[in-house]
Amino acid sequence: MTPTPPADAEAAARRLRAVFTETARDVTPGPVPLAAIERAGRARRRRRSAALATGCALAVTAVALTLTQVLAPARSPSPAAPATPVPGPSVPPPPPPAPSRPASPPAAPPKVVAAGERVDAGGGWQVWLTAEGKHWSGPDGYDNFRSVTDGNVDLGRPGLSHQSEGDRKGTFHSGLYHGTKGAARVELTGPDGARTPATLLELPGSPGWGVWYATTPPPPDADAGGGRLALYDAAGTLLAELPG
Repeated sequence: MTPTPPADAEAAARRLRAVFTETARDVTPGPVPLAAIERAGRARRRRRSAALATGCALAVTAVALTLTQVLAPARSPSPAAPATPVPGPSVPPPPPPAPSRPASPPAAPPKVVAAGERVDAGGGWQVWLTAEGKHWSGPDGYDNFRSVTDGNVDLGRPGLSHQSEGDRKGTFHSGLYHGTKGAARVELTGPDGARTPATLLELPGSPGWGVWYATTPPPPDADAGGGRLALYDAAGTLLAELPG
């Protein structure tokens, strides 16, 4: 195929443009849709305004959160404070128990006996009183006597005397109490702390003296010392005592 020379091609192009121009002049354009274009423009502006407002709100929120984090100091969680116990009523501790001590026997008033009246004191022992003093006898049958008129007993002040005899069965104690008309109790306290009440005898008329007697078990040691003999009135006041 023989190529077209350049001069012929340019002439052909000029003729083609002339044809297109004449053709376009014969075409009448339709009316421009101005109302639709205006509506579309307004819709685009509203969408841009809404997007811009949303973006501004998000930006403001982000800035506020950032400022809050920057301005507020960081705080570490504080541990919960332990509950403070509510103090209760103060209760004093109980006192230590008192050392055990045998209770004193109740007081018994002296028994009034007639002069020469023999009183069975148990274990083969007998006791009787006369105006001269105390008399007693034991299982061996021998009579014994303790005078209150020989000047060896001070009837002007409270006092006691003590005699004792015994064997493996027990010990018989007896004696005088004198110098008071208020005698109500004579008590023997042994070396082991055991307390034994005595029986009191008096003659009629409360002469200011009398006789007491009691029986105790034999001591575990024949040479055991200690003990105490005490005279009390009805109120429990100590009138006289005699070491054992």
